[in-house]
Amino acid sequence: MSSSDLTDPTTTGKALWAAGNYDAIAELTADVGAAVAGAVAIEAGMTVLDVGTGTGNAAIPAALRGGEVTGLDISSDMLDGARRRAAEAGVEVEWVEGDAEALPYPDDSFDRVLTAFGTTLADNPDVAANEMVRVCRPGGEIVMANWCPDGFPGRVLNTLREYLPSPAGETVALTEWGTHGHLRRRLGGQLVLAIEPGSVDLVFESPDAMLAHYEENLAPLVVAKAQLEPQRYDELRDALRALIEELDAGEGETRVAATYLLVIGHKPVADLRPNC
Repeated sequence: MSSSDLTDPTTTGKALWAAGNYDAIAELTADVGAAVAGAVAIEAGMTVLDVGTGTGNAAIPAALRGGEVTGLDISSDMLDGARRRAAEAGVEVEWVEGDAEALPYPDDSFDRVLTAFGTTLADNPDVAANEMVRVCRPGGEIVMANWCPDGFPGRVLNTLREYLPSPAGETVALTEWGTHGHLRRRLGGQLVLAIEPGSVDLVFESPDAMLAHYEENLAPLVVAKAQLEPQRYDELRDALRALIEELDAGEGETRVAATYLLVIGHKPVADLRPNC
């Protein structure tokens, strides 16, 4: 990715996520991908789609459970990492470069549709979520992990939102997908929902080590450093360091909870909409 791309204030989607090292970020929350894949029954022969797969955090555990898994992501670099990880795990996954907002599959194609934060980080999460519902067969299940607004990743995203232009079409904070109310408003008419809280600890040697890791690897923060004036970026950096210190619950180390909602949606065979 060129420096001119990074300094373009309209940088979103594929260009944005190519700016960082998502594998290094996803490694911190690998347990969430396993939780997504383990939230519903996946049996041999079931077709499974992982949307916004990144480096395969949900796709690979789903394949280990016997599913015929497709992992889709907008970034070819992320898919290269996913291929390496799948080979190390000894599983076969079909990796597809594609857009979560325009899934290249017919209606009712998959028994299970998964995402570990992949759709909420799309330019238009509403469209991406509706696409997940569309390609899930009636009687199938959808599982999402979405960051909560009051946990560390959610507050980082909302802080970045104050400093970077919002993606075109974004009408709500991305972390609204980590609230019960928004989920039920957006998906309650299409799915029978079960929503559970989840949390994973982010552990580093110190607040400075944690901040440095995110500065080096988190794509929106890499973009922010390229786009913002130095003084403005220093303000953002200070805000993130203060956030780490506020949430640090470690003793002798930095330990910050990353909270999310695990959303399990059953797509009924019959239409949930009233006949009126």
